[in-house]
Amino acid sequence: MTANPPTVLVVDDEPRSLETLRRTLEEEFEVLTANGAAEAERILEREWVQVILCDQRMPNETGVEFLSRVRDRWPEVVRIIISGFTDAGDLVEAINRGGIYQYISKPWHPDKLLLKLRNAVDLFHLQRQNALLAAELKLRPETVSEDVAQKRLELQQRFDWDQGIVRSDDSCMNAVCDLVRQVAPYDVSVLVSGESGTGKELCARALHYNSLRRDGPFVAENCGAMPDELLESELFGHKRGAFTGASEDRVGLFELADGGTVFLDEIGEISPAFQVKLLRVLQEGEIRPLGSNKRRKVDVRVVTATNRDLETEVRHGRFREDLYYRLATFTIDLPPLRERKGDIAVLAHTLLDELQGQLGKPVDGISRETLACLEAYHWPGNVRELQNELKRMLVLARGGVLGADLLSPRILHGADETQAEDLGIISQAEGSLKERMEALEARIIKETLIRHRWNKTRAAEELGLSRVGLRGKLERYGLEKIDGMEEISTQAGQS
Repeated sequence: MTANPPTVLVVDDEPRSLETLRRTLEEEFEVLTANGAAEAERILEREWVQVILCDQRMPNETGVEFLSRVRDRWPEVVRIIISGFTDAGDLVEAINRGGIYQYISKPWHPDKLLLKLRNAVDLFHLQRQNALLAAELKLRPETVSEDVAQKRLELQQRFDWDQGIVRSDDSCMNAVCDLVRQVAPYDVSVLVSGESGTGKELCARALHYNSLRRDGPFVAENCGAMPDELLESELFGHKRGAFTGASEDRVGLFELADGGTVFLDEIGEISPAFQVKLLRVLQEGEIRPLGSNKRRKVDVRVVTATNRDLETEVRHGRFREDLYYRLATFTIDLPPLRERKGDIAVLAHTLLDELQGQLGKPVDGISRETLACLEAYHWPGNVRELQNELKRMLVLARGGVLGADLLSPRILHGADETQAEDLGIISQAEGSLKERMEALEARIIKETLIRHRWNKTRAAEELGLSRVGLRGKLERYGLEKIDGMEEISTQAGQS
């Protein structure tokens, strides 16, 4: 039985913008559209909507005003504002007054918009599950303590420095795991550096769940591209009336994490002014919510992460030196996936196991040829990109193993780095022009065969060859199937 796609209601008074959003979302969601608040409310009264994507600037009332009413009548619907204006006051008002889940700035990127909508749908279902679980727990209070203890144990095992960080036996991540094991028990600040998608939050959670604070909260905040006032409110809280839109008191993440760990991602993005405020909190161990005259003691361990070189930022005066040394008692550098070639197969199998459970779609594994292509790719998006690629392949698969024909073109072709290697083959000093061109020809033939699942007739048609001509080139370049798997022994340039 196929589940119905989640329903998204898009509200915008601009017909062109409404149509653009509809076309962007309709392949993945059931999209309902409304050109104003009145029409949107009529739709909500008769349709089951999971997410509302609403423009902020509308003629009769703002998106925040409309979503505030939605919050009262349909509180379970996840509310998202989209606007070309990024005034900090508007941001804070939207989040607090309308209970906004996300504030999306124009111009938006389709992939990022889809990702936020997927997360919003996940949140909708989690909220419903949470409400059902809360109702059930009221009937079984004696089991709550046991359930919490079991979940804590599962979390600790999942993020165990030795078990939770997936790697091969001779991985360069072994040194990272050794450092996590040594540093985790001690109450010191840690700066985790690495490219986007390398697993910085996973490392931070491993530090927390293997520390003496493991029974305390772990809270995370992404500091990237967030206005100072909003970030200060998120981290330190605010009092009602502290600024426009502050309609109620808000407890900050530092206070929520008291006794536990605060993880601040993209710490290199915070402004110089906020760096001063954060340094003061770290030095004094106290926070002062916006609009309050009282300071509150907090006992937290701070773990930060960045994809920038903060030492270089310090040298150029863009990051405070005193704050850097306060945050970086220990520094853990996570290697990019392109430097972990030996881990890719282990990671791929582990991620595929998780994805099969999430999507409810079993397959028989990953072919050797697919793994070879995955290992040859340079992975600019690191582990996150690998996870997304495997999810895409799993969705497209029709049973059996995940073959290389399911790979995205950029990975099958090796994307930019492989293209650079191809150019290197042509321009290298050794070998004649004929030999270098034959090496490139062998690669093109192999990629074409993979895309056509080794159907020689289709491959020959695409390449403009006869079957006899293609067969001759396969023999010449040593392209053949071995044990049912496609492999290549390029002999071009050697014959």
